[in-house]
Amino acid sequence: MSQPAGTETASAAATSASGYDIRPLASAQVAELARSLSAEERRVLLEHGTERPFCGLLLDNKADGIYSCRLCGLPLFRSGAKFESGTGWPSFTQPVHPDHIACVEDRSYGMRRVEIRCKRCAGHLGHVFEDGPPPSGLRYCLNSVSLEFTPVGQDLPRRFTGDPPRPA
Repeated sequence: MSQPAGTETASAAATSASGYDIRPLASAQVAELARSLSAEERRVLLEHGTERPFCGLLLDNKADGIYSCRLCGLPLFRSGAKFESGTGWPSFTQPVHPDHIACVEDRSYGMRRVEIRCKRCAGHLGHVFEDGPPPSGLRYCLNSVSLEFTPVGQDLPRRFTGDPPRPA
């Protein structure tokens, strides 16, 4: 499967259209941020693991808000793009901004898929498939442990001073 339309890896721009610094983090920065992760979060985000289906804490979350990268805090998906896919993992039709994610060919386990990673920290988020509902026809299938949810009205996580202060 080729990369779905609209999911091309962003250019080397330092700032996304929404004002977030999306330059790749140095290994030392990723290591520092990873100190706060649980063993399962580390396995999924840093070692490209997958959590078991139907057990993620955000699977059944119906609240309005933003889903950000658990490692670096970059906003990734809005609750309005979330849908019930029946797969056992939180699924979305589109990211907050295409330049906040990177798509990488994944040929592990004898399959050919498109892995999605956080553009800033390269944390493994999940995979994107071309079997989603309108408007995009895409299904961004994510690991709950890769995400941090912020309800509408609360401030998004700010792990970097260059990130704009924004409520969800």
